Amino acid sequence: MTQTAKTRLLYAQDDFPVFQNRMYATAEEARQCPRGNIRLVEDLTSGLVRNEAFDPDLVDYDSAYQNEQANSLPFRQHLEWAADLISEEIGLDDLVEVGCGKGTFLEMLAARGASITGFDPTYEGDSPLIQRHYFGPELGLSAKGLVLRHVLEHIPDPYAFLCQLRDANGGSGLIYIEVPCFDWICKERSWFDIFYEHVNYFRLSDFKKMFGKTPALGRCFGGQYLYVIGDLSSLRAPEYDPANPVHLPDDFTPSLHAGATPSTDVVWGGASKGVIYALMRERAGNPVQAVIDINPNKQGQYLAGTGLRVSAPDEVLPNVPKSTRILVMNPNYCDEIKKASNNQFTYVEVGND
Repeated sequence: MTQTAKTRLLYAQDDFPVFQNRMYATAEEARQCPRGNIRLVEDLTSGLVRNEAFDPDLVDYDSAYQNEQANSLPFRQHLEWAADLISEEIGLDDLVEVGCGKGTFLEMLAARGASITGFDPTYEGDSPLIQRHYFGPELGLSAKGLVLRHVLEHIPDPYAFLCQLRDANGGSGLIYIEVPCFDWICKERSWFDIFYEHVNYFRLSDFKKMFGKTPALGRCFGGQYLYVIGDLSSLRAPEYDPANPVHLPDDFTPSLHAGATPSTDVVWGGASKGVIYALMRERAGNPVQAVIDINPNKQGQYLAGTGLRVSAPDEVLPNVPKSTRILVMNPNYCDEIKKASNNQFTYVEVGND
């Protein structure tokens, strides 16, 4: 990989959908979706990993953005785990959730008795607890604890953003952060977890460098996510550690060229992983035949890039042979998927095949 004075190139792809979670009403519209390039680099000053080619002007979240995962029992169990951790380490008084999405996690905390306000411009409901705009220091709000689930990876300058949150919060307070784990992506060769809208990719060591005090820190959701509860008063600029460089495996994309039979492959999971997996399989000349998702807001809609239609399980499964390979995009959901399809097909945990 190439290296400049300040960065080292790790991974590159072109013409990725800007929003892998935005759904489209027609296949043509989905194929004509906005696109951007991936130039994943390690910053040799901060040690952080980012997409150097990211253009924030391409990114504008709206109600067509569908990233709700809580239809799945394993994911709801993960949310309950996170809510338990926040309750124990931060408490339920005076919380703010930044980028609360459709409000599912906020509602979970509120049901436990939390005093909480959420902020997200993509929110579609009518909860008085959620405001449909971005959270920022200009609002003059402060809280005992902040919740930042799957937001920081979308922010062009994550350290500066955390500093803004600290300053808006009077220079103190605890923050719960949850992001994808880049070490897991590398270890599992999960190339379909690289997305345009994820500007940053974090390792556990990054948060150890950014926070002097972390009451809780580790991996969760089968190792796919990182979590940290950091003390905002201990925030500090991350620095590159030459003894701990990022290692992207040379064989990062082996499953892409595994020679699977496209005529019988069905992707189960029309979210981020499924979108990129289907796109890269199509580019490799090995397309999948269908995409299944249990999220009713995705069904009947079309995936960015490929224009594949997302179907409910009962639209696809009765019409395919038992020899069909069901490609499980997230191994955490494999048991649930087998049960939902009567365990009558061949199931492949993608990335582990």
